[in-house]
Amino acid sequence: MGATHDAGGRMKTLGILGGMSWESTQHLYALINRGVAARLGGLHSAQLVLHSVDFAPIAAMQVAGEWAAAAAQLGAAGAGLKRAGAEALLIATNTMHLVATEVERAAGLPVLHIVDATAEALRAAGVRRAGLLATRFTMEQGFYRERMWERFGVEVITPDEAGRTEVHRLIYEELCRGCFEPASREALRGQIAALADRGAQAAILGCTELGLLLPRTSPAALPLFDSTELQARAAVDWMLG
Repeated sequence: MGATHDAGGRMKTLGILGGMSWESTQHLYALINRGVAARLGGLHSAQLVLHSVDFAPIAAMQVAGEWAAAAAQLGAAGAGLKRAGAEALLIATNTMHLVATEVERAAGLPVLHIVDATAEALRAAGVRRAGLLATRFTMEQGFYRERMWERFGVEVITPDEAGRTEVHRLIYEELCRGCFEPASREALRGQIAALADRGAQAAILGCTELGLLLPRTSPAALPLFDSTELQARAAVDWMLG
């Protein structure tokens, strides 16, 4: 029998595909638990099952463009989470939403999509043009930009080539390794200012680690929309809805 909450309903069990990187997964885990506690009070916490992968092989697949192999690994992990009681999945990384459809199919569970959670917040705020800061894969492949535009009418722009290279580097060489440098925070602010100059109305922190370097409430040239926080909020809404 599932956990009950104070409203008399059943808290649904969420599966998390994490470890990409674990730095952001632990942050997401805390956000979801705090969200459930805030809604239900007392000693309530989130009913979760987590599969945390070894990130190095996945990162190598990303670089090699072996997306089918990465999808197969995450799909198998998702199927395991279904057997463990998960009723939906959260992919705790923006980049691997490139294979979200394949993961859903292999796992037999719906994915609560991070782009949808982010886009709904942007649309609610009246944002029609947003700058995206993320891994090179997320910024340059169409899966993020196209879903944002086709489903929500939000146009996405990205930094120039040098900017994309710098943001990608600091994610993989610093943030995924738990390194948060003041100089990198200022570099990120510089990229946001450049996006503002090109007409962006908001900046999407579209990598799950970026909010650890530049929290949403930090001073910046644009309002910040932290995809990890928005994903966590959507997860709590689903679990308690």
